[in-house]
Amino acid sequence: MTSLEIAVFMCRSDNYGALVHDPETEKTVSIDAPDGEKVIAEAEKRGWTITDVFTTHHHKDHVEGNLLLKERYDCRIVGPVEEAVVIPGLELAVGEGDELDFAGHKVNVIETPGHTAGHVCYHFVDDGLLFAADTLFAMGCGRLSERPASDMWPSLQKLLALPDETEVYFGHEYTLANAKFALSVDPDNQVLKERAEAVAALRDAGDFTTPTTIGLEKKTNPFLRVADPAIRAKLDMADASDAEVLGEIRRLKDNF
Repeated sequence: MTSLEIAVFMCRSDNYGALVHDPETEKTVSIDAPDGEKVIAEAEKRGWTITDVFTTHHHKDHVEGNLLLKERYDCRIVGPVEEAVVIPGLELAVGEGDELDFAGHKVNVIETPGHTAGHVCYHFVDDGLLFAADTLFAMGCGRLSERPASDMWPSLQKLLALPDETEVYFGHEYTLANAKFALSVDPDNQVLKERAEAVAALRDAGDFTTPTTIGLEKKTNPFLRVADPAIRAKLDMADASDAEVLGEIRRLKDNF
């Protein structure tokens, strides 16, 4: 099985676009379609033809280019079954436990409700890749737009169960702001301090901060560290449930 090639680029103001290409079969999947023209330009620059779109959730800044890509390439649009009626051009609806084949590469669908009711992530199992869109960011998680923390926490636990070396590609360049917030609730975390400095240097140089890894997020992402005694003490929530702590951290971030 050949190694996949990944192209990451900016769309809109802060969205990441991502193309995943298999050089043996020449198949290419766009993870979401934030801006159809930008996605097409990136594909054509590399001589790639888009065969699939893997949609994570229904928000406009992730699906706006679906129909343009469908018109241009007659590509298959895959998306979450719980949001099927609002995914433009949807051809295949998928949910928890479904398995996709992309050019011989196994892709597991993981339902991660929280940011939206039907959000899904795509896990390229043997390649060690996770496309998490707006469920998990570097040192952050998505706003609880449609589901409460009691739904988001089990979603994040599914991602926490993946191997530490899993590379996580996320949907927005929020990392610098996320790092600043993370330090406000986990100020004594030395690994976090070092990461925040590294992120600031990357952004000063105009570089991207995606991908991260599950292992690094376990060490530095407060939304995954809700059981940490220091964070709980900082929030005065020693006896709260994990979901309650997550909800409070998300509330604080929303107002940061």
